[in-house]
Amino acid sequence: MLTHCRLSIEALLADDYHFSSPVDNELDRATYLRRCWPNSEKISSFDEVLATEDGNRAVIVYEGAAAGGHRFRNSEVTTARGGQIVRVEVYWGWDIPHKAPKGGFIEK
Repeated sequence: MLTHCRLSIEALLADDYHFSSPVDNELDRATYLRRCWPNSEKISSFDEVLATEDGNRAVIVYEGAAAGGHRFRNSEVTTARGGQIVRVEVYWGWDIPHKAPKGGFIEK
């Protein structure tokens, strides 16, 4: 099934696709597929929290679960052109449950 998913995502990504995250800065399509796509094998589920679109951009907030039970919350901004994805920006940092106490914070 993962091979099928990989082929499906490759068909959606434009040749000039770029990916950014807190640890990745404007990765090109080939680098994204080599570096990031294998992480998809570790994800067991996604649950949409909020999604909206504005012209050629969509924003989604989702909660995910990784193999082993780790839960997280991410946000993504996806830009499309001509039926293909040209840019994805991912923002993360939330663990679920939150590591800070309610009303509190984590000291660095």
